[in-house]
Amino acid sequence: MTYLRYIIVLFAVWQTNAQRSDFNHIDFKKADSIALSYSNETLHNLPDLTSKLTANLETEVEQFRAIYFWVCHNISNDYSWYLKNKRKRERFKDDLDQLNSWNEQSRSRILKNMLNKKRTICTGYAYLVKKLATLANIECEIVDGFGRTSMIDVDKLTTPNHSWNAVKIDNKWYLCDPTWASGIPNPETQKFMFYYNDGFYLANPKLFAINHFPADEKWLLMDQNAPTFKDFIDAPVVYGKAYTNLNGHEAPKKMHHDVRKYETITFKYELAKSVEADDITFEIDDGYRNKKIHPKTTHQEDSSLTVQYQFDTTGFYDVHLFIGEDRISTYTFNVKG
Repeated sequence: MTYLRYIIVLFAVWQTNAQRSDFNHIDFKKADSIALSYSNETLHNLPDLTSKLTANLETEVEQFRAIYFWVCHNISNDYSWYLKNKRKRERFKDDLDQLNSWNEQSRSRILKNMLNKKRTICTGYAYLVKKLATLANIECEIVDGFGRTSMIDVDKLTTPNHSWNAVKIDNKWYLCDPTWASGIPNPETQKFMFYYNDGFYLANPKLFAINHFPADEKWLLMDQNAPTFKDFIDAPVVYGKAYTNLNGHEAPKKMHHDVRKYETITFKYELAKSVEADDITFEIDDGYRNKKIHPKTTHQEDSSLTVQYQFDTTGFYDVHLFIGEDRISTYTFNVKG
């Protein structure tokens, strides 16, 4: 292997492995405690806020942690504005002048609401994390792209609909999503509830790519075996709780499947921590009733979990994987005789 090729391969491995586990030796309690102690701070003096959050922390990762943790615990998701922005962008998608005009209005409203009400949408979250990180001399970028949730019809995605961050810590780039980490908006009441999800902090790029696809593909941070946009569109639905239970989702790679009765279907995951076999369940919905079952075949070796299942009746099924009470992922199966 030539020296240049060795460096390229080393760089690819180095980027792919950039994830939270790099900092398992770091205790973030101090950074989190500092962030929580400044919960009443406003956004009217960002340099002062940055100094308060980072001055007593020695490492870059702790400083960024305090910034990220503060944003996720103090900025609420303006879900009603998100819906309005989504409608307008869809309406003007074929009229560039109208779209640019709306985007300009939207940016002004987003920044005003964030400054005065500490409410925003994904672009505001990503902007604020980048701004505070930059003030702390930590390199950080806003990543625009496509976000996939159970409520989004991915087949209709034509323009980026989400934003998140890439941050450079100790000369490695890492991914995080402060919007999805901060809490859960209720789609019926449009009210936001803070519910921090630590799994979106310095997430594994392989898992992150299942429901985040950047407009600039370099921010996949995967130079080897990187997914395509079609892979992203075809992928299963992965929920927020997957990020606290998994380091990777290996199989099935797709959401929709045509299978035969008694055909063995393999589900494979990389666990963040070991689980008991009794904690693994499938919720199977045939359109008429739901049933929860424990799969008969599970195998756990180190951090790898393999689950196998066979359908014994024909039909169309939604299958949801649970670990404990946490919904992890969803697939569909059209089972033929």
